[in-house]
Amino acid sequence: MVSKGSQGSMGSGKKAGYEYLLAYKVTVPIYDYTVVFCQRCQSPDYPNFPNLSSRRTFDQMVQASRSGSSNIAEGNQQASLEGYIKLVGVNRASLEELLKDFLTYARQNRIVIWGKEEAVRKVREVGEVWEILKRTPTLPDVPNFPDLPKDPAKAVNLMVTLINQAIYLQKKLQESLEKKFVAEGGFRENLFKKRREYLETK
Repeated sequence: MVSKGSQGSMGSGKKAGYEYLLAYKVTVPIYDYTVVFCQRCQSPDYPNFPNLSSRRTFDQMVQASRSGSSNIAEGNQQASLEGYIKLVGVNRASLEELLKDFLTYARQNRIVIWGKEEAVRKVREVGEVWEILKRTPTLPDVPNFPDLPKDPAKAVNLMVTLINQAIYLQKKLQESLEKKFVAEGGFRENLFKKRREYLETK
């Protein structure tokens, strides 16, 4: 879905257009889980979660997960389709950075990364998250996602699986927006066209 339809304020009960996109919806649990994951890695209450390499890594991962969703929201409000396309690209880059951080954590702590099918089979939370994402057109205010697995291997593989899925969906979104831009033109181009049509009718 590319259309910006259904935009409106939360107070009126309407949802912004981006909130209907799976490419956006999947980034919500990614952000929430990343915060929990990083907190566990720094907490003595979870000794089975190896520490992150530094506080800077903690901050980078949380910020990248937040940016992985916020740029879609910002881009959807852009008058310019070019701006939307650019911000979706920024979003993907943030998620790719986050993915690298999780893969680095796995490598440094000898955690095996499973293939997609194996991860779906071994980590039940993958299916549960997607059931919630697809249950309604937009996420409820309290989605009640399952808790992050207490096993570090399952937690890391859940994150890697979700992030890979989000990157794929955002790539498809960007391609769809680019096709729309080619077919319909950009904001400035359409303004110029309207201005020219106006002058021709005077």
